[in-house]
Amino acid sequence: MTKTQKTILAVLSFVAFLLVGSIGFYALTSYQAFASKPLGPALPVAAQTLPPLWTATPATSSAELSTVEPIISVPTNVPQPLCGGSSTMTILAIGQDQRSNNYQYGLGDIMRVVRVDFVTPKITVLEFPRDLWVEIPYIADNLNGLDHGKLNQAYLYGQPGDGFAYWDDPSQGPGLLSLTLTLNFGVLADHYLAVNMRTFENVINAIDGITVNVPDLETAYNTGLPIGKHHLGGAEALKVARNRKQGMYERVKNQNLVLCAMREKVLSPSIVTQIPALIDSFKDNIQTDFTPEQLSQLACLGTKLPVENIAFASFPQELFKEDVRTFDDPDFPKGLLVTQADFSILRDYVTRFNAGTWPSLPASTPTETTTPAETSSSFCP
Repeated sequence: MTKTQKTILAVLSFVAFLLVGSIGFYALTSYQAFASKPLGPALPVAAQTLPPLWTATPATSSAELSTVEPIISVPTNVPQPLCGGSSTMTILAIGQDQRSNNYQYGLGDIMRVVRVDFVTPKITVLEFPRDLWVEIPYIADNLNGLDHGKLNQAYLYGQPGDGFAYWDDPSQGPGLLSLTLTLNFGVLADHYLAVNMRTFENVINAIDGITVNVPDLETAYNTGLPIGKHHLGGAEALKVARNRKQGMYERVKNQNLVLCAMREKVLSPSIVTQIPALIDSFKDNIQTDFTPEQLSQLACLGTKLPVENIAFASFPQELFKEDVRTFDDPDFPKGLLVTQADFSILRDYVTRFNAGTWPSLPASTPTETTTPAETSSSFCP
């Protein structure tokens, strides 16, 4: 090979290297852009006035500041979040009560706030009664001055179906429900995930069903199932989850049975490798502001989460009472049956939930104080 040929080959090799490198860089940046792009509009963020963490005195100069030694020591042995997630994440999870393929209408049939701790790791799920009579922002102009409604109506009023869309924000029903929970109870959601009944059934069917232990006739009511273990498809699992024969608290227990069964199935060896594909196949059939990267982080955390570190919490039943609200509305001539409670007490529980101190894990430390609410939490068996 002549010197000229060697020179030409070297130049061509360098050009090829640059080309391959450019393609690789473009592919990487394209994936990163896709992975970091939310799948839906973000939740609205209310303006907050935060006090200054530190204020210089008038006598402090910039020269003095430059010579001041740091007084804050940063621990070096702090556990890092798993799976590349943030330390904690709070999710508003909504089960819409429509069987259609869209999200034009529908009440918030199931409303739960999920606190995900990527450090411990731990997941706590707090259920909100759907019939709570709450203040709902942005609806008074559309309801002749009425600014209250059932909590499950907040989602409906934000949806884009004809006659609704009571506020103009891209986050629609999830956003209005999130604001309602913040206004009344101090819930601070980072993200939302809304699933209609048809998608719920499809998810169950996609993982080849779940195994649920039906413990009594009340749980089996209107499902056609005898007491005992059963392998359920999507439609049957939905019947169990929606069964409220014995009231709202028994309904929550039925939902927890289904959720625990789903968790067990999704983390089985035969399914765990299919999680990214499952997420990808259903991401267009849900309402969410998650990014693909965040969904992958949650899927990753699920494989590392001890089953005993999943807690389902409900407010103590004795805090609630049923009431009838009457108002000038021909659609409700006898009034509307609602749930009432002392919101200041509920806010206290939410504050503890936000901080990760309630409900506590089963292996409580001797210094923990048990409250009545601890009896209203349950864990996957």
